[in-house]
Amino acid sequence: MDIYKELNGILAIWYREIKVFLREKSRIVASIVNPILWLLVFGGGLGSSVSIPGVNYQSFIFPGILTQAVLFSSVFFGVYIVWDRKIDFLKEVLVAPISRTSIFMGKIIGGATDSMVQSIILLLIGLLLSRVGLISGLNITAFSLFAALIILFLSTCAFVSVGLIIGSQMESPEGFQLISSFLIFPLFFLSGALFPINNLPAWLTPLTLADPLTYSVDALRSVLLNVSHFRFIFDVGVLAGFTVLVIIIGTYAFKKMKV
Repeated sequence: MDIYKELNGILAIWYREIKVFLREKSRIVASIVNPILWLLVFGGGLGSSVSIPGVNYQSFIFPGILTQAVLFSSVFFGVYIVWDRKIDFLKEVLVAPISRTSIFMGKIIGGATDSMVQSIILLLIGLLLSRVGLISGLNITAFSLFAALIILFLSTCAFVSVGLIIGSQMESPEGFQLISSFLIFPLFFLSGALFPINNLPAWLTPLTLADPLTYSVDALRSVLLNVSHFRFIFDVGVLAGFTVLVIIIGTYAFKKMKV
């Protein structure tokens, strides 16, 4: 295998995904506006009647809103595989003299870059809202921002891979939307993004602990709020393990994908 050729192929796939992302201005705006509405409207409304000891409710759900944005944008990135197959662009890519693994990695890096741009914007908006007093209690420093970006990058790579796995098995965008929506909403609502995971009902606790997004939310709360349910290193370890697992599964699924 020519490593230089494979790296060039990954770079080309990444560049193509970035160009597509930058053309879709409405997608960028929606990916930023929707989380902010959740934070201000949902957080402000419910926060007026919900009390969490030691932390403001809007600040408490801010890490969850960050992961929500990552989850939705990352998983739905997989629909581009379906569209690429429908317009025969994927066939043109697959006949290029690079491996399917390199194509898959280029897709992951491209999707991760898209989501990370959105995450950085949301973190900066969170910093601004904290400075003007609309939300309080966020611990946003240079170190916490760096740690948050590492957590968000791992989460993004994991869920872009999940989206690509789904997309590689789907024949139509409608099928992709149905399956991904069925997956996304349970992952988000079970993650503790909107509520503490202490003292959950017995039937709900195993589902929450089995949700990989739980550990992303908890790790972000650890660095941005100094509040967490698990140890930070445990959260990152589970998240990293899940990321490696879905990348391996995604690589295999991409190799077996029919076009």
